[in-house]
Amino acid sequence: NRLVGTTWAVRTKLPPEQLAEPVRQAILAIDSQQPISNVRTMEQMMASTVDRQRFTLVLMIIFASLGTLLAAVGIYGVISYIIAQRTHEVGIRIALGARRSDVLKMIIRQGLAPAMVGIAIGVAGALGLARFLSSMLFGVKPTDPLTFISVSLILASVALLACYIPARRATKVDPMVALRYE
Repeated sequence: NRLVGTTWAVRTKLPPEQLAEPVRQAILAIDSQQPISNVRTMEQMMASTVDRQRFTLVLMIIFASLGTLLAAVGIYGVISYIIAQRTHEVGIRIALGARRSDVLKMIIRQGLAPAMVGIAIGVAGALGLARFLSSMLFGVKPTDPLTFISVSLILASVALLACYIPARRATKVDPMVALRYE
């Protein structure tokens, strides 16, 4: 009488890789016809059970990173374009005595406003869709406030950096050059 699909588990204090061959020999000594295949450690078996989730997580991280990069490049491009269109205005403001720090704050504020609206809409959408993602989350509630706050802060920081670079460049505009511009 042969058992089909028998699984053996061996507990050891030694490294499991060292026992694979002695266990194989012990089983073959009892039944030389017993096929032995797929010898794995418990860590390898546990890791294989989460392969699909791990792959999904890696894909989500890649797409989230690409999305964040695209958002940063998009914000940077839009703010750079707007500043290029407003070079004359920035020059006049500086020529009339506006401090460069005030111009910097104005441009950053105007650039961050749509980003903050987007973050608010994104948080609302994520809260609405949280229950659909709950099957993919381990050890985190779908509406975890720390996650929502940290992701919002990361996105706001990316938007701030994307606005700061062109705004900083705009504050270095020579008023005389800007006034002659057009």
